[in-house]
Amino acid sequence: MSKKMVLSASIAALLASTAMVQADAMADLEAAAKAEGMLTTIALPHSWCGYGDVIAGFKAKYPEIAVNELNPDAGSADEVEAIKANKGNTGPQAPDVVDVGLAFGPSMKDEGLLQPYKVSTWDEIPDSIKDADGYWYGDYYGVMSFIVNKDLVANTPADWADLLKPEYAGQVALAGDPRASNQAILGVLAAGLSKGAAAGEAAGNAGLEYFAELNKAGNFVPVIGKAGTIAQGATPITIAWDYNALAWADELAGNPPVEIVVPSTGVLAGVYVQGISAYAPHPNAAKLWMEYLYSDEGQNLWLKGYCHPARFNAMSAAGKLDAAAMEKLPPAASYEAAYFPTLDEVNANKAAVTGGWDSVVGANVQ
Repeated sequence: MSKKMVLSASIAALLASTAMVQADAMADLEAAAKAEGMLTTIALPHSWCGYGDVIAGFKAKYPEIAVNELNPDAGSADEVEAIKANKGNTGPQAPDVVDVGLAFGPSMKDEGLLQPYKVSTWDEIPDSIKDADGYWYGDYYGVMSFIVNKDLVANTPADWADLLKPEYAGQVALAGDPRASNQAILGVLAAGLSKGAAAGEAAGNAGLEYFAELNKAGNFVPVIGKAGTIAQGATPITIAWDYNALAWADELAGNPPVEIVVPSTGVLAGVYVQGISAYAPHPNAAKLWMEYLYSDEGQNLWLKGYCHPARFNAMSAAGKLDAAAMEKLPPAASYEAAYFPTLDEVNANKAAVTGGWDSVVGANVQ
């Protein structure tokens, strides 16, 4: 036998051995998670990024583990507070896992609120969106968009500047409270980018000035926008992630008809991250949940929910992406112009927006 053949055989044996070790580790994790019997999630609306199908998929795969869903409409700041408030509580009000905006991952790590865990597909998550030690890791991203109720809005706004026009009086809303919701905080950043400000504190302040002008003009509605408020006419134009807007369009099913637009300037991409609570009552179920989310099945369910999953590039190269789900996403051109802010820029924007909203804009969103 040649040296080349011996080397190939050795590599094959090593790979087989590694696969066996991984399978054994997964079997042990599954057994421990099933023994715990529960997973507590928080802030996961079923229409958000296809989470309804994701949760159903996890339940189908692990029927021995009950999924306890807390406050589906909570924001990232609410998730942080839920962990803090339940540090000594092992009951059903203590979250095991969180899904929060990018800026919240590092701050939660610094506060000792997360525990590290690296999923088996860790290497396929881009380094730029994960903590090197495994305390938090990017899960999916989308771009900021406008969803418009066409029964009430004759002319669909094409850009941020359009929203200031008198014809949109009492019609424009954010899909969250900009003092607590990552989606809304980054909506303000996107508006600031559209004014030519540099990402970070400058864009945050420019975004606050934009919303102050929008509010002064009488165009801003201090109501958290979602499918129901869009249909009722309370928030005819809602600023939201494209995957939320697309899911709401499916939910509304043409009643009323809606149009979804990615603005021509200030195109912002937003990454969310996963983490396991440092005080998780069900740590093994939490780890198994992460394994499911970052598996091919979990990633494709997020894709089906109109999100770009964290392993998108690696799965695309390997031909593992769901082709039917890909066809339903907005045109690739909508993403080509998107700006991905750095973590420092996201943090600086968050500080500017949460600290200045009340004094600069003065609208009590709820």
